[in-house]
Order: sequence, then structure tokens, then C-alpha cells
Amino acid sequence: MAKKLSSDKSLFLITIVLVMFGLIMVYSASAVLAMEQQGNPFYYVIRQTVWFVVGLLAMGLMMQIPYRSWNQRLLITALLAGVSILLILVLFAPAVANVHRWFRVGPFSLQPAELAKFPLLLFLAYHLSRRQDRIDTIWPGILPPLAVSGWLAFLIVIEPDLGTAVMIVAVTVLLLFFAGMPWKYFAMMAALVLPVFYVLVMGVDYRRERLLSYMNPEADPGDTGFQIIQSLIALGGGGAHGVGLANSIQKLFYLPEPHTDFIFAIIGEELGMIGASALLFAYLFFLWRGLRVAWKVQDPFGQFLAMGITIMIVLQAMINISVVIGLLPTKGLPLPFISSGGSSLLINMTAVGILLNISQHSG
Repeated sequence: MAKKLSSDKSLFLITIVLVMFGLIMVYSASAVLAMEQQGNPFYYVIRQTVWFVVGLLAMGLMMQIPYRSWNQRLLITALLAGVSILLILVLFAPAVANVHRWFRVGPFSLQPAELAKFPLLLFLAYHLSRRQDRIDTIWPGILPPLAVSGWLAFLIVIEPDLGTAVMIVAVTVLLLFFAGMPWKYFAMMAALVLPVFYVLVMGVDYRRERLLSYMNPEADPGDTGFQIIQSLIALGGGGAHGVGLANSIQKLFYLPEPHTDFIFAIIGEELGMIGASALLFAYLFFLWRGLRVAWKVQDPFGQFLAMGITIMIVLQAMINISVVIGLLPTKGLPLPFISSGGSSLLINMTAVGILLNISQHSG
């Protein structure tokens, strides 16, 4: 018999705690900026709260739908086709900062690249649960997942959005690793992907400048190195205990995007190393609970789906934090559950709803 949701209350609670903490930090990081740009200090937090309510409804719905209902080839194919169409259509949507990533309706926007993660995870779980015994073959083992993730990554790269494309490929590779793909195929993939990645980075001016500023941000502190330098100033200024909630200096028009991609820097400044470390432990706790669900469920589809959802969320968090502290070049990836961004929050909460449903069927 399926277990009740209370069997994994911890996973539910840590998700809600992360989202509520995110709402607090979005307001703290964006109030001054929102007042300057929109004439309302609550502008961004109100938008995020609306998305939270929608996400909570979606999470509750997914908790009620048996996860095995998603294990259908026709349904997954339709979802992949639908998101592919959206990714193509968004290329014709009005550009924002010279990129085509969003459909905008009034104050709200929808990012198809975030939506692409959901059908991809369903396809990977569907395919690997059926072909794990053939994972040592190019066909039908590893080529289909690489082809599907490569197609979605291609559509996302041309928006352009290299960060999300890298995330999609990384999650695919990690699931192939857990499925038992032989090491020789990883070497083959690296030989094929690395030259393409080099061209995508070094062949595009702003990406090349980001990489060079990552290696030596002090060489151009007023331009390409400005954001990471301001981020490190924020983190260093927080010390162990922080300057106090809402007391950040860097959010006062020094650090760009303080409420989105670089919100972790404001957390470090206001709550200090203690607060930032607590957030890291929260993600590690989420990782443990998610992998525990994958470990305990007996169904291979449920195992791969739970593992994919958990990896998708935690890996993105680790990449975002690594960028903020200067371990990786700047990428436009939000901090899951925390950063301002409706599409990301909606997809992550929907995915957690499925993860919670899987936990109800774990042994």
C-alpha cells in the first residue's frame, strides 16, 4: 500500500522553509531597487508570492497524481513536442536585454527553458528504466537520451541561454552515470562536447569576456569584473554574523541582480557565514531526503525520476552558489526556491510535488 505524505514530512517542510526564506530575502534584496524602478518596494516580492501560491497549488496537485501516470510514452512525447514548440516560438518573442527567453503577459513572464526540464526528466526516467540493461550500447542505450537533451539544449543555447543548456546536459550525464553507462562513453562524449563548448564560449564576445573576468576580475573592475567583485565584497562584508537582515549595502545599486542570480551574496552579507552555511545545509538536507526517496522506491521509473528531480534542484543550487563565490564564471541561473523568478519557482515546486508522491510509494 502507498504510504501517506506524513512519511516524508521532512521533504515537504524543508521545501516550504526554503521558499518562505526566499520570499523574505527577495523582499530584503529588492525593496530599494523595486522602489526606484517601479515605485513600489513590494513589487518583486508580490510577484514572487503569486508564483509561490501557484506553485503550491501545482505541488499539491502533483502530490495527488500517482507518479506512474507519467510513465507513458505518448504523454512524454507530447510534452517534449509541446516544450520544443514553445522554445521555438520564444525566439520570436520581444527581446529583453538582447535575449529571447521569456513570454511576457503584463508584469508576469514565463521562461520555456525552465519548462523544458520537466519533460526531459520524465523522458530520462522512462528510457533508463526500460533500457538500463542496454546502457552499455550506443543504440538503444545512450543515444536517445543524448539526442533528446541535445535537442533541447540546442534550442535553449540559441535564445541564448548557455547556463540552462549546460544544466540540462549535466543532469542527463549524471543520470546516465547512475544508470551504469561505461566510462568509455563518457570519454567519447567529452571528446565531442568539449570542442563545441569551447566554440560556444570563446566564439561569443560576452561569454569570452565573462571567462576572462572570472580568471582575473581585477583586470576590469569597472566592467566585466564588476559583478563578481561586488559579490565578493558583499560576502566579505557580512563576516560571521552578517550586518543584519535588510541592512545590506551592496544591494543599494552596487551589486547587479541582487534579488535574482546573486541573491546568495546578499544572504551572506546580511546573515553572514552562519546564515549562508545554514542555507547550504538546507540544500544538503533536501539532497539527502530526495536521494532517500529514490533509494527506497522499488520502481525503476520512480527511482530515476526521484533522482533526476533531486539532482536538478541541488546541482543548480551548487552552480549558482559557486558562481556567486567566484568558483565558476558568471551564468544566469537562479538559486532554486530563493531567487526571484516565477518560472523557476513553479517548475521546482511542481517537481517536488512529484517527488513527494513518489515518497508515498517508497518501501
